Amino acid sequence: MSVSLFTQTGLRLPPVFPLSRHEILELCDPLLDVLGLSGSSFDLHLVDDADIARRNAAFMGCVGPTNVLSFPAGSGDVEETDVPDVPDMADVFEEGQGHWLGEIVLSVDTLEREAFLYGQQPREHLVRLLAHAVLHLAGHDHGEIMDALTDQAVEALGRS
Repeated sequence: MSVSLFTQTGLRLPPVFPLSRHEILELCDPLLDVLGLSGSSFDLHLVDDADIARRNAAFMGCVGPTNVLSFPAGSGDVEETDVPDVPDMADVFEEGQGHWLGEIVLSVDTLEREAFLYGQQPREHLVRLLAHAVLHLAGHDHGEIMDALTDQAVEALGRS
C-alpha cells in the first residue's frame, strides 16, 4: 500500500466528495506511477477547513484555510518547525528511509468549494491537488515542469 490514510475524528465527507477511502487508496499507486515515483509512499490526512486553517497558521504563517499542505520527509518534526524544507530526495533514499515522501494534509471542505468554483468534477480536482502535493513532497517547485506533470496525472486519472 502506497498511502496511509487518516481521517480527522468526526469528519463528515461532503456529499460530492469524489471517492471512498478505499477508492482514494486505490488511486494513489497509479498516481505515483504517472508521476514517476513508483514504489514511493506518503501519508494522507483528510481534514476540514478549521483543521487545515490551524495548520496553515502554525506551519506556513498564513491565515485561513488552504486546499492542501505538503510536509516532505526529512523536514524535521512538523510540530517543531515553522516551514518544512524540501529535502534532497537522493539523500533521503540513500539514508535507508525507503521511498516515504512525507505527509499531505487535504481539506475536503476546500476541495468541494474549489471544484464548484473552478467548474471541475470533484475527482478531477482531487487528483490535481494530490498530484500537486506529491510533487512538492518529491522536491518540485511551482513552474512548467510541475504544471505539466500535474496535467499529465489529471489526464490519466482525473476523469470519472
